[in-house]
Amino acid sequence: MSSLVEKNKKTGTSKMQLRTCLEKIEKLTNEAHQIFEWLNLSDVSKGSEKQPVAINSRTTATSTVKVIGRDEDREKIVAMLYEKAGHGHINTDSGLCYSVVGIHGVSGSGKSTLAQFVYAQEEKDGHFDCVMWSHVSRKFSVGDIYKQMIHALAAQAYEPSFLHILQDTLKEKLSGRRFLLVLDDVWCNKDVVEQNQAQLLSVLDGGKRGSKILVTSRNEDAFSDFAPDVRCITLPIGQLDDCTFKELFMYYALGDGADGSTLRHIGESIAEKLKKSPLAARTVGEQLRKRQNVEYWRRTKDRDLLNETIGALSWSYQHLNEQLRRCFAYCSMFPNGHHFRRNELVKLWVAEGFIRSTNAGEEMEDVGQDYFDELVSISFLQLGKESWGEDCYVMHDLVHDLAERIAGSDCYRIENGWKGKVPPGVRHLYVGTFDAEKADEDTIELENLRTLIIKNVCYTYNSMKILKKMFTRLRKLRVLNIRFINPNLAKELVSIIGLLKHLRHLTVKIHSGKSLCLTLPASFKKIHQIQTIDFGSVGFFRLSEGEDKINLVSLRHVETSNFWNVVNIVSSTSAQQLGALALSEKHGHNIDQLRDLNKIRGRLSISGLGIVKSKKEALQARLADKQRLIGLALSWGNEGSLDYGYYENSYSPDVKLEVLEGLCPQKDLEELILTKYSGPRYPNWMVGRQNGGPNRLQVLDLRECSLLGLAPVFEVFTQLRVLSLEGCDWVTLPDTMVHLKSLKKLSIYYFPNIEYLPVLPQSIEEFELKRCSRVFTRSCQTIENPNWKKIQHIQKRDIKMEGVTFDEDFLIFIG
Repeated sequence: MSSLVEKNKKTGTSKMQLRTCLEKIEKLTNEAHQIFEWLNLSDVSKGSEKQPVAINSRTTATSTVKVIGRDEDREKIVAMLYEKAGHGHINTDSGLCYSVVGIHGVSGSGKSTLAQFVYAQEEKDGHFDCVMWSHVSRKFSVGDIYKQMIHALAAQAYEPSFLHILQDTLKEKLSGRRFLLVLDDVWCNKDVVEQNQAQLLSVLDGGKRGSKILVTSRNEDAFSDFAPDVRCITLPIGQLDDCTFKELFMYYALGDGADGSTLRHIGESIAEKLKKSPLAARTVGEQLRKRQNVEYWRRTKDRDLLNETIGALSWSYQHLNEQLRRCFAYCSMFPNGHHFRRNELVKLWVAEGFIRSTNAGEEMEDVGQDYFDELVSISFLQLGKESWGEDCYVMHDLVHDLAERIAGSDCYRIENGWKGKVPPGVRHLYVGTFDAEKADEDTIELENLRTLIIKNVCYTYNSMKILKKMFTRLRKLRVLNIRFINPNLAKELVSIIGLLKHLRHLTVKIHSGKSLCLTLPASFKKIHQIQTIDFGSVGFFRLSEGEDKINLVSLRHVETSNFWNVVNIVSSTSAQQLGALALSEKHGHNIDQLRDLNKIRGRLSISGLGIVKSKKEALQARLADKQRLIGLALSWGNEGSLDYGYYENSYSPDVKLEVLEGLCPQKDLEELILTKYSGPRYPNWMVGRQNGGPNRLQVLDLRECSLLGLAPVFEVFTQLRVLSLEGCDWVTLPDTMVHLKSLKKLSIYYFPNIEYLPVLPQSIEEFELKRCSRVFTRSCQTIENPNWKKIQHIQKRDIKMEGVTFDEDFLIFIG
């Protein structure tokens, strides 16, 4: 008898059957790994390398999720949303297109994470046409919720604050679509809800039947207050059982695979004192993981602080150093549910003087990054949804309460209108909507104010007069962050900025076109300590008549294009972020001004390269020495320059090749954009394997480059994940593209002459085709066409022609 059908003496199973079972197990394991990858979870075999988010996690929708002991609850919610398991159409009596599913439980019990997991699963399954997430909290702002919804639908920030514009936009985008809207952390506040509920729900009426609103709240009564006319099915979130809670706690304290050691025995005793709070389990567990010491764990077990959640958080806070405590307390100034961005918050900490560096040569921003990571490691900040390529972080409401308690009277927040008097000892003030006339009297006693962040300014007749009066008193201000709707008010504000001699961080966002030009007054040069400047989308800057360039020697971060038209960048050797630099002979901006700015990090854009005459001159920029650059944009156009187009075609293609050869960036560059390059070939650092140039490039973007062919580039940039091509006159793409095994996204814009596609790598997940010829566009939509066959394996395809979108799931061109 063949060995394949021999029976196992103990089990009675043949080897053939056993092999079949093993193959099934292998298949399931592979599918599980794919799910892990999709959820961004660590591999089962690598659980200790990447920590998941605990079940209490207050994140927005798509963070890493680890759900322990909630499988049954999760399945119930999915059934309610998908109307399975006999739930039926739960809202047929109301005539509305949507119904409500509610999750309620005490703070920290896991409501948000459960909703988050369902949201992430729906993004994958696609049962609904669109999904949206909004954090509500006790301050109910319809405008803020509208903006979060639009951001989810359009994947872009939405600045206008006029409610009727936001309403019209949402109604248009939701019309005829089955949606899932998650409203996280709705409070039981009937007076607030009654004022806003009808307005919020009015934009949903045009949706498709079967839509759902998933609401989380601490109190079950909040659901009836929020939607009194809508039938709601609710699900209470109970406590985890003893065994499951200990499993959760020990995961954070010891990680996966920990054996039955003395630490495990002590840890189980600690877990019993945490009142089954997942938030306490994560916070305490992650502190203990850093200190694998038996005596320390025993002392922790004996502490009474661990008898309740807020006590566990306070215990964790006590382990922070003095500077980090100040940084943490500072976060209480922002509203509950605020999205923190790492770089933005670190800059504020540096400006306030909270960061201290003990190592010579160590940048304060790097220390601040370590502080931020420390807060993340103990779950005081938790990862939320990515926005514009940058991770956002949020605070659990109990953590936010702790920060407020610690900050005391130092931090104050005004969210919905100016009500009551601001305490006189406030140092850090956040204002949602600023009414200058009402604020006038309060600011008289705010001479010690260090931070003023204003989300929106009401423009009134006396606004500027009162703001000027305010700034004559706020002489100790270090951080000023204001968002304006009215450009005229912003211009007047800039004219008096020079009064704030101690200012270190200035952000003035002006909602206008890039054509706006700001005139900086002579007094601007008096703010010698300024570190960060951000004027948003302002197009141009100039100095008042008769003034020379400003020397701002402390300037470290500039997030505004063309600000260097009025600043002597050579004097700012500490600069780390330049934004966009437009070269100009007329304004004295030459490439050699970059020579000593080797602290630059992040992304750098250089336009006007047409004025650079040789490789020798280009080498003076010393781009290869700027080791912390991750993105570089090089343009031979003069976009944004005051002498636009003047030098665009000044030199021959051979000179452009020499210049690009001299602009070789550092080897770890991740993103490269070339615009209007027309040299005879690519430089050696882009086509040679032993070139000294970037060898791990992830993103390549070519715009209006007349050079034909890309094959040599692909031999070097084999790790490309994103390739974007725009405005080129090529007939086809190179056949070597099939070797880009890591490519995930391919975008082609305005290729009027392209006729056919090469064989594309199977790794591509997203394909964009816009503004190409009608014949070529249709060929990519016609079943069995050779071009269609080359993209049929791609999951997401976005094809547009002359403003018309073709969705290949529903529209196929034949013939």
